[in-house]
Amino acid sequence: MDDQIFLGIESSCDDTAAAIVTADRRILSSVVSSQTDLHADFGGVVPEIAARAHAEKLDLAVEEALQQAGVTLRDLTGVAVTAGPGLIGGVMAGVMCAKGIAAGAGLPLVGVNHLAGHALTPRLTDGIDYPYLMLLVSGGHCQFLRVEGPEDFTRLGGTIDDAPGEAFDKLAKLLALPQPGGPAVEAEAALGDAERFRLPRPLLDRPGCDMSFSGLKTAALRLRDRLIAEQGGLRQQDRRDLCAAFQNAVAEVLAEKSRRALAQGPVPVLAVAGGVAANKTIRAALEQVAQDAGSRFLAPPLRLCTDNGAMIAWAGIERFRLGHRDGMDLTARPRWPLDSRARPMLGSGKKGAKA
Repeated sequence: MDDQIFLGIESSCDDTAAAIVTADRRILSSVVSSQTDLHADFGGVVPEIAARAHAEKLDLAVEEALQQAGVTLRDLTGVAVTAGPGLIGGVMAGVMCAKGIAAGAGLPLVGVNHLAGHALTPRLTDGIDYPYLMLLVSGGHCQFLRVEGPEDFTRLGGTIDDAPGEAFDKLAKLLALPQPGGPAVEAEAALGDAERFRLPRPLLDRPGCDMSFSGLKTAALRLRDRLIAEQGGLRQQDRRDLCAAFQNAVAEVLAEKSRRALAQGPVPVLAVAGGVAANKTIRAALEQVAQDAGSRFLAPPLRLCTDNGAMIAWAGIERFRLGHRDGMDLTARPRWPLDSRARPMLGSGKKGAKA
């Protein structure tokens, strides 16, 4: 089993990625082609532009991944591909590319849930055992999952509107900061006073692990407008202090909700994945929560927190071990909940449904 080698293809949003991963957890290559420059002038990801870029770059990413790994298609055991959820044009491009490779090389095809790729990443990086608690937190999704197996996920809570990363992007746009907004807001916040402005902590007054960040963004908008009206403009320090206050509010919400999720049942590990996991303030808050609960805190390397092909290859390996294979009728899915038993979330942000 340890001699299995999988190609993983990821194209669910604005990163075209391919990777070669082995069943004994070695990442032989990981290629990620960013589209940040293509979308920079639009203040967010444009689905049509993203889909076209994926179609142009997927074969090149796969070729580069094979070359870096020093393998050929003949050496592969199978092909894993993100089949959803995500921007449908990009997902379709990836699925069609994977089908072509699988059919041409006579390889098994395994469709992977993009969120499962994130959720299983700690198994790839650290080889941890089931069960564990996973917080997926990024621009398009935010949810707590109790992970019992490669296809056994229990959702304990999630965001009912904007995901945290989406909220960071919107705040950056309000303050004329560059995209993606997360790193830009964090850089400004490092120079700001988080105590100067008091922003709301949505849903902390309600039980459970569900979250909301749309109201927090609206509160920041109103504060910005008030400052502009009072002063005739927004000073640099105002922007820094607002970013710091916003970041602290998000960190406190995620920390408290993580505390509640851990209280629902003891788990040895609290893992976090997604681009927002790179935020140092948020990461420190979550690490403290895990320590207080007697659990290990685990955050994969940043390159594996954001979208990548390695996590898809690994999730494909885990599904393959269970005997799963997909045919040429594999379809791209814009929505694909990990926990089909859980009730649907109440809303979804512009980047897609959270469940």
